[in-house]
Amino acid sequence: MTQIALITGATSGFGKSCAARFSDSGWDLVLIGRRQERLEALKAEFEKKSRVHVIPMDVRDRAAVMDRLTHLPEPFQAVDALINSAGLALGLEPAHQTDPDDWDTMVDTNIKGLMYCTRAILPGMVQRNRGHIINMGSVAGTYPYPGGNVYGATKAFVKQFSRNLRADILGANVRVTNIEPGMAQTEFSVVRFKGSASKADDVYQNTTPLTGDDIAQIVFFVTTLPEHININALEVMPVCQAWGPFAVHRSPAPQ
Repeated sequence: MTQIALITGATSGFGKSCAARFSDSGWDLVLIGRRQERLEALKAEFEKKSRVHVIPMDVRDRAAVMDRLTHLPEPFQAVDALINSAGLALGLEPAHQTDPDDWDTMVDTNIKGLMYCTRAILPGMVQRNRGHIINMGSVAGTYPYPGGNVYGATKAFVKQFSRNLRADILGANVRVTNIEPGMAQTEFSVVRFKGSASKADDVYQNTTPLTGDDIAQIVFFVTTLPEHININALEVMPVCQAWGPFAVHRSPAPQ
């Protein structure tokens, strides 16, 4: 039986890499993204291996999400894996200097968009007694860093939401996994720095970061394990990344 993966944020980054990986293994795809021209290009590419349905849509639009995802074409209705990959970080300013509009965008995309897509797809999985929700979290949801204020908070939400989903659907044969990547080189940093490729390149200078393909391979792995196995969370960093020491501010010594 052909399986179906519904992937948000499919036009770039982890979502695009996941689409390629699942297509390579013959899964049918429902691809969601804001950029229609990219979606059409992906459809043309992946239709050589599997059936593809594309939905140009912003996951922040609750009405559109609930309408489009609860009225999928018949061949794509029985979604086996929902990969909530749509998300972003904006800026690295400290909290007292950041743009509140950036905060709203991160909350609306990383939290609300993920909730809306999950709410639309999960009832069908529970009814069919099978399926897998893959949420794209981040190590930023566990480890704070300067400038990570609201972005890290949104990923902490993803972590706890994933855990609570497991509690809610206990007894149904539906799995939930939170994937928590560390430093990974995708369009992520270009978006964070609002199009500045030079600033984005500086993030990865003299490192060997994770790639979108690395994460897609991990997502595929946890999704294709035997059905009685649930990977609750999987945290992954490149070897070149680790935790820092405690930060301590020391005032100048009195004269």
